[in-house]
Amino acid sequence: MLRYVLTRFAIWIPSVLVVMLAVYALAFYGAGDPIKLIFLRAPGDVAYNPQRIEAIRESAGLNKPFIEQFGLYIWNLLHGQFGNSLTSGRSVWAMVSAAAPVSFQLALCSIILTAVVAIPLGMIAALNQNSRIDYAILGSALFLWAIPAYVAGPLLMVGLIVLLPGASVPYGWGGIFDVRILLPLLVLSFQPIALIVRQTRAAVIEVLSEDFVRTARAKGVPEIVVALRHILRPVLTPVVTQLGLIMITIVNGAIFVELVFGLPGLGRLTVQALINSDYPVILAITLIGSFLVMVSNLLVDVLYPLLDPRANDSRRSR
Repeated sequence: MLRYVLTRFAIWIPSVLVVMLAVYALAFYGAGDPIKLIFLRAPGDVAYNPQRIEAIRESAGLNKPFIEQFGLYIWNLLHGQFGNSLTSGRSVWAMVSAAAPVSFQLALCSIILTAVVAIPLGMIAALNQNSRIDYAILGSALFLWAIPAYVAGPLLMVGLIVLLPGASVPYGWGGIFDVRILLPLLVLSFQPIALIVRQTRAAVIEVLSEDFVRTARAKGVPEIVVALRHILRPVLTPVVTQLGLIMITIVNGAIFVELVFGLPGLGRLTVQALINSDYPVILAITLIGSFLVMVSNLLVDVLYPLLDPRANDSRRSR
């Protein structure tokens, strides 16, 4: 297993470099000179001082050719240096490390909520296939999937104030045990719940046609025992494979959720960096997001043989 994990990381290193190269190229060629963009937002005539702009660009190393800049950035990454913010001058690592715990806690709670809610609902829908319960669960899942986070967030916030006039606006961060996290957590979990409900329903319907399920029912085993002992484990195999896609959905949704609800996480930091053309921060967050998706995919590969021993046997045969 250790050899397998190390091999996957060795394969992913070129993928990370390609992602970083693409983002760096977009920053270098696409949005213009970041130093000039920063000075254009400054009051007065400071934007019309080309000597000062050139001096700051030179001190930041932005006057070098593209390949040299990218190579220097990778070299600094290998030494644990993410650089400094172009707007505030703060260490990028300090900014990211202060915001990352908020996003990680929110993402973890979203995954737990998705598993607790979506898997039982998907099983209920499959066990009552083509009934009103099935149609209601499927319809709700499709409805949640169709609502993006930047629409659901403001709508739920307005609905909360309209339905409960005395309620305070859930804005800000007070930890995962703060009541203010409930609304952003729901918004962030809408699309993952819809995805897992549909995946679980399809997997359960497929498992119901297996011989071992029919045999258990023929022996008079209670339906709840059949569901938990004979159906749940094989259903978890295709559901777990969606973890990577869930992580991508959560990472994308966190950008809007944290901005709408005032959460000081990586999503809000990303928006601020994009507005300020703060390329070192954007690159660091892109690297972290890519790493999270890759780790989630690795976790799927590790868990898959535990849930389905046949996958482990096929891997050994190769």
